[in-house]
Amino acid sequence: MTEVFLGVEALGDGLPRSELRRWYRPIFRGVYIPKNATPTLRDRAVAAWLTSGRTGVVTGVAASAWHGADWVDDDEPIEILVHERRKQAGLLVRMDRVADDEVVTLDGLPVATRARTAFDMGRYLKRAAAMGRLDALMRAAPFERSEVTALMDRYGPVRGVRQLRQLLPLIDPGAESLKESWLRLLLIDDGFPIPETQIPIVDETGEAFAFVDMGWRQLRLAVEYDGDQHRTSRPIYVNDIRRLERIRRCGWEVVRVIKEDHPGAVLARVREAFKRRAEIDEMPESSRPLAPIRSFGRNETAA
Repeated sequence: MTEVFLGVEALGDGLPRSELRRWYRPIFRGVYIPKNATPTLRDRAVAAWLTSGRTGVVTGVAASAWHGADWVDDDEPIEILVHERRKQAGLLVRMDRVADDEVVTLDGLPVATRARTAFDMGRYLKRAAAMGRLDALMRAAPFERSEVTALMDRYGPVRGVRQLRQLLPLIDPGAESLKESWLRLLLIDDGFPIPETQIPIVDETGEAFAFVDMGWRQLRLAVEYDGDQHRTSRPIYVNDIRRLERIRRCGWEVVRVIKEDHPGAVLARVREAFKRRAEIDEMPESSRPLAPIRSFGRNETAA
């Protein structure tokens, strides 16, 4: 861990002011780190706590990382619950009430509990971002939805609680990336039935050889988000092509989505595939065609 300290305390312990200015730089008001150091998320969270006079409680996305959630960068703004507002760059100050039973000490730092972290992320983040972060927290450190509901009851109609109430039943730890959460919410908001996540694909021997991101098992329709690893890693790309071929041979159709795809184009493709698969599902077993299953192209990109 990088050395993180309050300047006034270091001066009080005998560090010359000239040495403080020469070898250290402020990360938050009154809090210093070595000039050559690149602060981690933990360093910045500790600094946020120190600048609050050791009274603040780390919450939000930073707290979710403390609980083990993935996909949190070191430069993520630190959200902290305090009694006095002190706006600073890189620091999200919340003058919200917080009870003792909503705080735990992790590695010596006061951090919001999993339920309180979910309560704050679901209210303050934008809808899609909140969905992703709630999924990630549930995946890494499962929490009881009832505990979050209890917090909603405790604090009443506070900011963002309506959004949180809508998202809470939709939390799914099966999402393996923030983009998968975004895609699932996009489908739900457009009126599709809530897709199942991490669906096993079973071959003729009854063995599950693959899992698809999300979809509808009865229709054998999957929707997958292709991350950058499919583009940057040749082995992953080759393996994915072969995997998709096996999935199609098992009667599944896969709609693939990349970041360049416009949301409207994604929904149109899924809607078309959903309708087609529903029609096939309604056919008598004896009359179902054995036509090849098509995966729609990637040429519908954002303007």
